[in-house]
Amino acid sequence: MSQVLAEPQVTLNSFVIHLKPAIDITEDQFFALCQLNRDLRLERNAEGDIIVMPPTGFSTGDRNAEVTLQLRDWAKAEGSGVATDSSTGFSLPNGADRAPDAAWILRSRLTGVTSEEKEKFLPLCPDFVIELLSPSDDLEEVQAKMQEYIESGAQLGWLLAPKSRRVYVYRLGESMIVIENAEEISGEPELPGFVLKLDEIWEPDI
Repeated sequence: MSQVLAEPQVTLNSFVIHLKPAIDITEDQFFALCQLNRDLRLERNAEGDIIVMPPTGFSTGDRNAEVTLQLRDWAKAEGSGVATDSSTGFSLPNGADRAPDAAWILRSRLTGVTSEEKEKFLPLCPDFVIELLSPSDDLEEVQAKMQEYIESGAQLGWLLAPKSRRVYVYRLGESMIVIENAEEISGEPELPGFVLKLDEIWEPDI
């Protein structure tokens, strides 16, 4: 008699595979699983569940590229940290493995990370994260993820919602605030001099 060990929970844009207590995979095994399924974006929550997300649509991908470009250009000029894109995984202190749409981490925090560790998911939480809400994302689920970043040590986080033109701002030790219809948003004081221009994110030229 067969037994179902993991039943996916399907949503509009992703689904969750519950593994525990039937299966418990290691960090290295999860990383290998991600490498074998590069067409999917996989994350793992603190409970060990795997979240499977398909590639984004064209408009969301264009917005993601714009966010990453602006953050990367500033980071290279400013010099104190490194910016990464949505394909970069981070292993958080609570056991979750997340890949924010864009992230930035201080170089000083990377000095204790070995070359071998940098080839896999970075065993640190970024100092700054950006998530871009796609049309089929569940707002509450992404908001919970943003709070998880802050609880894991991120100093600042932005959740960008193009449809409503809202920016949800998360800061360590502060309540979340919502900014509406902004043309730009500043990363001060956590990211000195960084200003994200929002016009091409709200209305991409495509």
